[in-house]
Amino acid sequence: MKLARIWVSAAALALATLHFGAAKAQTPSTLRIGLQEDPDMLDPHKARTFVGRIVFMGLCDKLLDITAELKPVPRLATGWSFSPDGLTLTMKLRSDARFHDGEPFNAEAAKANLDRARTLPDSLRKSELASVDSVEAPDAATLVLKLKRPDATLISQLTDRAGMMLSPKTLSGDVGAKPVCSGPYKFVERVQNDRIVLEKFKEHWEADKYGFDRVIYRAIPDTTVRLANLRSGELDMLERLAPTDVKSAQGDKALKVLSMPNLGYQGITINTNNGEAANQPMGKDKRVRQAFSLSIDRKVLSQVVFEGLYAPMNQPFNPGNAFVDSAFPVPERDVVKAKALLKEAGQPKVSVELFVTNNPVDTQVGQVVQAMAQEAGIDVQLRSTEFASQLRDQQQGKFQMSRIGWSGRTDPDGNIHPFVTSKGNQNDGKYANPQVDKLLDEARTIYDPAERKKRYDAAQAILQDELPIVYLYNQTVFFALRSNIDGFVINPDGLIRLAGLKRK
Repeated sequence: MKLARIWVSAAALALATLHFGAAKAQTPSTLRIGLQEDPDMLDPHKARTFVGRIVFMGLCDKLLDITAELKPVPRLATGWSFSPDGLTLTMKLRSDARFHDGEPFNAEAAKANLDRARTLPDSLRKSELASVDSVEAPDAATLVLKLKRPDATLISQLTDRAGMMLSPKTLSGDVGAKPVCSGPYKFVERVQNDRIVLEKFKEHWEADKYGFDRVIYRAIPDTTVRLANLRSGELDMLERLAPTDVKSAQGDKALKVLSMPNLGYQGITINTNNGEAANQPMGKDKRVRQAFSLSIDRKVLSQVVFEGLYAPMNQPFNPGNAFVDSAFPVPERDVVKAKALLKEAGQPKVSVELFVTNNPVDTQVGQVVQAMAQEAGIDVQLRSTEFASQLRDQQQGKFQMSRIGWSGRTDPDGNIHPFVTSKGNQNDGKYANPQVDKLLDEARTIYDPAERKKRYDAAQAILQDELPIVYLYNQTVFFALRSNIDGFVINPDGLIRLAGLKRK
């Protein structure tokens, strides 16, 4: 009798275990990612934030992507070729991709997206696609871009937001409120300044490569709080681990840390020509801007704020990039010369407002810059707000200086042309110089790297003198993950590709 009771108990236990296992198998697996800021609008044709690009990697497929070696690879486009004269780009497209609303992806859909991206009045992709004269869809699997001029940057543009595809049926509505793309995950909900929730799109052509049923992106600007959430298990991974936390995270057996220098820059954009806010000494006189740049010790800034882990820089191209101009090394701090320039400009004392994002790291950068500039006679007043508001005010010209960065692009054009050409879609300070426009427009049409570099060098000679942007440092991107997350491949663009990610 006792044996019978034991057997029954064991059978009940086995049955209970079976039910538990089945329930566990049916529980949706969720990947939780901590972001440093809340993204701006989730419309790839209007968006401009780095964190928005991270979300788009799960939400919106692109015509092309890039590898960790920065080579273009197929996504929705399976192949591409230019005509001998460089004026026609023909792309062959997938036939098995669908949008999240069930509509098929085809050449007509791609044409609708590219036409919107290059003609929408407030599109930030217009300058990226400025070389495109027309888009044709001769058949469902063939896309043809007719160009006004050769464009060495175009393939690079199509690996990012200019190449992201939205369902054509949604293009006339409020895309950002509920984006309908064709990526591996589809939009569920967004709570502003808190979270964005995506769920797996089971009809995706590559669905078997995506191991999580849901992805939740959490906006947590405070670096300490973000790391604490990772350590407690509330997050599975985070982007941009603060340099001050790197050693601590590396010593935590529950975590792993990966890093790579990114392709962009961090600096200060100065309003030189955008509304009334530009009508002040910093905006109007290049000598004041030169003095401001010379007042900053970029090496000390990196040591104080970033544990020396970020490389000082003073150009739009990341250190080691083939397009860096050796004629302009990172300047040493020179307070005496800075004061002399201010005196020459008739401005021995200058007051200026610097916009910073209200997170601990950006605030500290602002404070260090403020203290350094003060010694040269420049009184920097810090203005702090959340990131989306900072971007909005920048675009509207409601700033004097703004501490802002750029995550970078594989083609050098992407780090300079949109920010300093007179029609550049991200030229928030409205800097304008016809010679810079000419040189950078020419560089877009030249395929030979040495000839392109000559144009960038000539443009830099002007920009290093006029300083519409004061470049400060290159941001090494540190990712921190729970040790049970496998399959993450780090890429120089700093984006999180979800394919292959799994929990052990």
